[in-house]
Amino acid sequence: MAAPPGSSAARTPQQLRAVYAILAIACAALIFDGYDIVVYGTIVSGWLENPSLIGETTITAAQAGTVGSYALIGVMIGALAAGAIGDHIGRRRMVLASIAWFSIGMALTATSPNLAFFSVMRLLTGLGLGSLLAVLGALVAEFAPTDRKNQFNAIVYSGIPAGGVVASLVALVVLAPFGWRTLFMIGALPLVTLLPLAFYFIPESPKWLETRGRRDEAEKIAALTGVALEPMGTPAPEVGAVPEKVGFAGLFGSRLAIPTLLLGMMSFSGLLLTYGLNTWLPKIMQGYDKGEQYSLFFLLLLNAGAVIGGLAAAWAADRFFGPQKTIVFTFFLAALTLFGMTFRFPDLILFAFIFIAGTGTLGTQVLIYGKVSNFYATKVRAAGVAWCAGFGRLGGIFGPVIGGAIVGAFVSQADPTAAGRIAFWVFAGVAMLGAVLCALVPQKHSEAEREVAVARQALAADQPVGSEA
Repeated sequence: MAAPPGSSAARTPQQLRAVYAILAIACAALIFDGYDIVVYGTIVSGWLENPSLIGETTITAAQAGTVGSYALIGVMIGALAAGAIGDHIGRRRMVLASIAWFSIGMALTATSPNLAFFSVMRLLTGLGLGSLLAVLGALVAEFAPTDRKNQFNAIVYSGIPAGGVVASLVALVVLAPFGWRTLFMIGALPLVTLLPLAFYFIPESPKWLETRGRRDEAEKIAALTGVALEPMGTPAPEVGAVPEKVGFAGLFGSRLAIPTLLLGMMSFSGLLLTYGLNTWLPKIMQGYDKGEQYSLFFLLLLNAGAVIGGLAAAWAADRFFGPQKTIVFTFFLAALTLFGMTFRFPDLILFAFIFIAGTGTLGTQVLIYGKVSNFYATKVRAAGVAWCAGFGRLGGIFGPVIGGAIVGAFVSQADPTAAGRIAFWVFAGVAMLGAVLCALVPQKHSEAEREVAVARQALAADQPVGSEA
C-alpha cells in the first residue's frame, strides 16, 4: 500500500535531506534564541557586585530585575508583530530578517557604555527573538512530514532550553577571563553563520505560496521537499462566499476564538512555570538545605528534562496518543512532581523529580508550540503561533514575580521550607490548570486532523496530492 502523501515514507531521501536542513537551521536559530534570553542571568550577579563593569556606580537588585524583563517584553512585542505580518509576507523573509535583527542587536548590546543603553538594546533585541520564535513554528509545521509534525516541532523548540544550558556552560568558561561583552558577541554569531545558511537552504513555504495563488512556485518547492499540497480537484469557494481572513483577523473569528483563547492560556501557564522555576528553583531549594553549589546542577537537570523528556513526549504524541492527550499527561506529571518536591525525599528521588518537572514544564511548552503550529490553517498559522508566544510571554513575566513574592513573603528562619512549599503548591496548581485548558480545546478545528483526512482521501482515490485531475 502506498504511503500517505506528505509522510516520511512518501518522501525521497533527497526530499528528506532538504527538510532536515531546514530543521537543523531552525533548531540552531532557537538555540541562539534561548542563549540570548538566558545569558543576562549569568552576568547580573557580577554587575551587582561591581557596577563599573557596565559603567555605573551603583545597581540595585530592583534595577537588575527590571532590566531583565526588557528582553521578555521585547520578545512579546516581536512575536505579536510577527503574527500581524508573517501570514502576509511569508515565512522565509521573516526568518531572515529576524536572525539579522537579533544578531545585530546582540552585537550592539556588547558595546553598551551604561545600563540605559544596555536596557534599550535588550528591548530591541527581544523584538527579533520574539519574531523568530513565532515564525519558525509556522515554517516547521509546513515542511514537516505529516506523521512526524510533533517530533519536528519538539526538536526545533527544544533549542530554547538547550540554548539556556549552552549560555550557562559558556559563561562558566568565558565570563571570568574575557568578560561579559564577549558573551554577547557570541550571541551575534548567527549573523555570519546561520544567516547565510538560512538564505541558501530555507525556501519559502509551498503551503504559504499556495494560499497566495502562486501554485507554480509552490509545486516546484513541494517537488524538492515532498510537501503535500492541496489536491488540484479541491472545490473552489462558492460564489459570494466570505473569503477566509488572514492573520489575526482570522484568528479571532467566531470559529477559532474559543480555541485561540484556550491555547493562549495554555501557553501562559507553560511559560509561567518555565520562567518561574528557572528563576527561583535554586533559591527555593536552599530552604531544603541545598546550597548554592547545587544551583547550576538544578537548572541543568530542569533543562535536560525539558529537552530529553520533551522529545520523548513528542515521539509518543506522533506514534500513539496525539498532542492533546500527551500535553494533558505532561502537565499532570509536572503537577505531581512539583507537589512531591515539598517532601524531603532522598537526593536521587529529588533529582528525578526535578528532571521530570522539566519535562512537564519546559518540555510541555515545547509540545504546546508544536500543537499550536499544527492546529491552525496556513492563512492564520503564523498569527496563531505568535499569539501563543506573545500572550504566553505574559506568563513568563508573571512567573518570576509570583515566585519572588512568595519567597519574599514566606521566607522564615523557623520554617525554612515554608516558602518552597507554597511556591511548589502554586506552581503545581498552574500545571493542573494547564492540563484542564488543554483538555477543553476542541479538536474539530485542527488543521493537522484535516490534512491527514485529505491525504487519506487522495490515497484512497489513488491520486497523488498536488497532481492534475
